[in-house]
Formats: sequence, structure tokens, C-alpha cells
Amino acid sequence: MIKIAILGGSGYTGLELLRILGQHPEAEVFAITSRQSKGRCIGEVFPGLDKFSGLKFEDPANFSAFSKAQLIFSALPHHASMEVVPHFIKKGQKVIDLSADFRLKSARVYGLWYGKHTAKDLLKKAVYGIPELYRDKIKDAVLVANPGCYPTGAILGLAPILKAGFIETDSIVIDSKSGVSGAGRTASLDTSFSEVNEGFKAYNVGEHRHTPEIEQELSRIAGKDIEVTFTPHLLPVNRGIFSTMYASLKGKNVSYATVLNVYNKYYTNEFFIRIMPEGTYPNLSHVKGSNFCDIGFKIDKRTGRLIIITAIDNLVKGASGQAVQNMNIMFGFSETAGLLLPPLSV
Repeated sequence: MIKIAILGGSGYTGLELLRILGQHPEAEVFAITSRQSKGRCIGEVFPGLDKFSGLKFEDPANFSAFSKAQLIFSALPHHASMEVVPHFIKKGQKVIDLSADFRLKSARVYGLWYGKHTAKDLLKKAVYGIPELYRDKIKDAVLVANPGCYPTGAILGLAPILKAGFIETDSIVIDSKSGVSGAGRTASLDTSFSEVNEGFKAYNVGEHRHTPEIEQELSRIAGKDIEVTFTPHLLPVNRGIFSTMYASLKGKNVSYATVLNVYNKYYTNEFFIRIMPEGTYPNLSHVKGSNFCDIGFKIDKRTGRLIIITAIDNLVKGASGQAVQNMNIMFGFSETAGLLLPPLSV
């Protein structure tokens, strides 16, 4: 049993961490912080989490409350996380950071998209936390940078075919849709019910902050610099990330069977990756509430393009579930521990 603290626990990622860790056989959450809800019981903020009814939100400035933590999940916003994570690393504690502060390896690139980085020395130490790609590095990490939700769906969908060298790397287009919970729990006019319900729109076109994260990881896989066209959209649903990716195949004679073999081989024994049968494609309702990533694809013979479709829950595989999966690897637990709840199909 390991002792866990959560920083910034009153948002949706904090809620999901508590929901998952509440039924984890090896985890004990003993401290949680929130500026907005400090002093309040968790049951007041999240009435459904009665298991934690006796636990109160602490003041984030009270570092002494976390001295016994073996692992700290930081669900703080960008910039806020980099201000406190170095303190815990210096104390010899392990950290899984759910913000973007340690995902990008270049402080210069981070500065272009997020602003000045104040903990540059930790960027090289941080391990990017997609278990299916970096499991061996995660195992020995002291700081894991939990991936963004959009990048998780896009990278998992593109990694096998990119690694195999079957697509033109300058042809990648990523079209993604997110549920409203991806915008966080803070009230906003743009994500209010009347603004979102029965609507569907693109946003941050050509300038979304997850773009450099996607490009960084795809470039690593391909072994050369890659630029992508990435367009996010807001769906009138609570949760989920649905991504459709397009890329030109190298030659028009690549068969479906060849592509299927590439994906099956790449994700052999990966419990949380489900490759769809031919003619079947992912559906957000089939991954909701789960840590699964469903992947389907189709070859457009007329254009010579491969169409890849992925679906994940943005709050689970796209955030807190993947964070717990990383925790399991770091501490030698079963990788599926706490994550075996089936999808909420309706």
C-alpha cells in the first residue's frame, strides 16, 4: 500500500483520480489540496465519493501535509505545477504531473506555446507517460509527464504505422473532437450548456497548444522532424476524445491485412488497446469511463490514404486513468490495477 497525495484535486481530473484510486488495492489517498475548496470535505464537493467523506481539501501552500507521500499526482494548471513539483523531487518523492509543464523537452518550444519555463532542469528528467511507448523508462522514473488528451489519442493511433514507415510523414492531418469536460470544471460562457448543447464547432484552429506535443512524439517515433495539421473541435457531450487521422500511404498497393498486422504486432499484449475488426470503427460510448483506446482504420484505395480513427475517454486514458496506469508501472503493481471497470456503454 502506497501513500498518495493529490495537488489541485477539485477539478475533473481530481475527481477521476479519486474515483479510480478509491477502488485501487494498493493505493491510499491521505492528502488532497484545493485553493477553491480548502477546508471542505471531499464529500461536499463530490457527493458521490462517500469513501473519502472524512478527507478534507488542504491549503496547497501547506507542503508539510505531503511529507509522507510516496507519490504525488499534480493536477494543477500549467505554470502552477512547475512552481511546486521541484520541491517534491528534491525531497525524493515521485511525481506524476498532469499539466503540460514537463511534456515538452525543449524550454524554447514550451515558451512559444505556454510562456516561460521556470524548472528547465527537470525537462530532461521527466519521462513522457504513454505506457505503450515508454513503459521501460516509466518504470524507473521519478517524474512522469502525463500526456495530454488529444495527443494520447493521436499518438496511439499513428505510432504503429509511422514506426513501420508506411506513410508519408508530411501528409498527416489530425481531426479531433472533445467532450466539454476537456475544458475543465471552472465555469465559462463558452462551455455553458446553452452555448454547447446542439452545437458543434472548431476552436484554436492551427494554434492549439497540444500541437507541439503531438509533433514531438511523432518525430521521436519517425526519427525525423514531423509537422502535422491539427484541428480540435468541441462536441456537445460530457466526455471523450474522438480523433480521425489521415495520411498518404507510400504506394497504393499496401493492403488492409498488412496494416492490421502492423497494429496487432505493435500492440501485442497491450491490454488497454483494442484494435477494431475490419469494417468496424470506434465509438465514444464504448470507451466512456474506461482506460481503453479503441483503434480502427480504413484504406481509401482511390486516394491512397490511410484513415485511422481512435476513441478514448479524455478524463481516463486521456488523463487520470493513464496517470494511474503510470503509477502502477512505477511501483511494480499490476498495470490494470484500479482500471478494470468496464466502459459505461450508455
